[in-house]
Amino acid sequence: MRIMGLDYGSKTVGVALSDELLLTAGAKEIIRRKEENKLRRTLARIEELIEEFKVEKIVLGLPVNMDQTPSVRSELCLEFKDKIERRCGIPVIMWDERLTTVEADEIMDEAGIRGRERKEYVDMIAAQVILQDYLDNSKTNGE
Repeated sequence: MRIMGLDYGSKTVGVALSDELLLTAGAKEIIRRKEENKLRRTLARIEELIEEFKVEKIVLGLPVNMDQTPSVRSELCLEFKDKIERRCGIPVIMWDERLTTVEADEIMDEAGIRGRERKEYVDMIAAQVILQDYLDNSKTNGE
């Protein structure tokens, strides 16, 4: 069994996958689209990855404000969650993604990723951070 982590953006979706032991998250890819509401290919690619890696659950980053109120993007993420569940038939867990971009920036600093390259990797690294946070929390809570 594997778990997939997703960071949903206006034109990209960062994808991460757990290992089979559910210990670590690894960055997988970035799915790009030309317009925010054009999700057919994005959902098809997610479905392909689910089948290829035998994913049984998805953790989707939920953007909330620092005071825990819903952000402008929260509703769009919840709609995306519903579309994934309908199309793929597996559960999608919403996960607080506050500060994941900050952590992704720190990871890229440590890896020496600079300038324009950062924009290429940030969503994928953010998905990895979201998924790793979920995995660590699950271990701590005995899930």
